[in-house]
Amino acid sequence: MSPTSGAGASDILAVKQCNMDLIQSGGERKLQLQELEELRLDAYESSRIYKEKTKAFHDKHILRKEFAVGQNVLLFNSRLKFMPGKLRSRWDGPFVITDIFPYGAVELSDKHTRNTFTVNGHRLKPFYEGAQQQLVETQMDAELRLLDVVYPP
Repeated sequence: MSPTSGAGASDILAVKQCNMDLIQSGGERKLQLQELEELRLDAYESSRIYKEKTKAFHDKHILRKEFAVGQNVLLFNSRLKFMPGKLRSRWDGPFVITDIFPYGAVELSDKHTRNTFTVNGHRLKPFYEGAQQQLVETQMDAELRLLDVVYPP
């Protein structure tokens, strides 16, 4: 088409059709973006609900440890994995609790050396001295009773 000649009706119609297609496709694109935003928000909400349920399940199964001053405890030895011997116990002690600080810190005292040091309360578990002796005595009594049954006089 030359600049001197006038625009034909078919040319004007083609330009109008192109403009209409751009407007319509722009509207469709906006709808697609809105749908995508809704899907993203739904996924975010589902993720938040999943995290809340997982946290509630985890917190329900956590055992709270209550310690008192003067109580005997065992200390978890986290550096044991660098030492050989897979059957060696990972718990050291017993130690005596001398002080309990806020936010889970506990001060321990070694019975033998009287050294004191502070550790995280999550690394401790109660030391039950008497329960082990009773268990051994009970097993020995049961074995003696079994022996009496097996060998009648």
